[in-house]
Amino acid sequence: MTGTSGPTPVSKPLSEAEFLEKHAELVYNLSLRLTGNPFDAEDLAQDALLRALKALPGFRGDSATATWMYRITVNTWKNRVRSEKRRGLWKMVPLQFLFGEGAGEEKVREPRAPEPAPDRALEREETAMAVQNALLTLDEESRAVIVLRETEGMSYQDIAAALSIPEGTVKSRLSRARDELKRRLQGLEKAS
Repeated sequence: MTGTSGPTPVSKPLSEAEFLEKHAELVYNLSLRLTGNPFDAEDLAQDALLRALKALPGFRGDSATATWMYRITVNTWKNRVRSEKRRGLWKMVPLQFLFGEGAGEEKVREPRAPEPAPDRALEREETAMAVQNALLTLDEESRAVIVLRETEGMSYQDIAAALSIPEGTVKSRLSRARDELKRRLQGLEKAS
């Protein structure tokens, strides 16, 4: 029968090794941005990749494989955060893994401005710490949309697909998260 509907299956399925090789870097980089350190990122990436391998036979191809991997990774992270919060293990995220300073080969976005003067470097570091601390106070849904949009550069449509939420919800969460970050940063500025 030639008139079937639905997505066209991939002509040659990837082996498990090929699948892992193709997606490991994407999953690790996102995991690093979400968890904030390489040790937790490796654990999260392994968990997410294992979940993806188990779910791969059921993947219908309704979305891009990368979007599907983002969804699995973010959901695995959210489950882990909830579990850690229940057990009292939620921790701070080191600044360098969110903003690229000292991240080295992890491919975290690097600043594009020329190196600031020493007095400005200290000011910039203090500002980055304030942003990090404010970001860490956001709930996981807000933090996820900020990370996917601002560090991963994903479109609203791709974030919606990755998080399984409507595009309008992505926009409203992002707007609220940005407003909350701005409010918290202004509060810190007034306090200092």
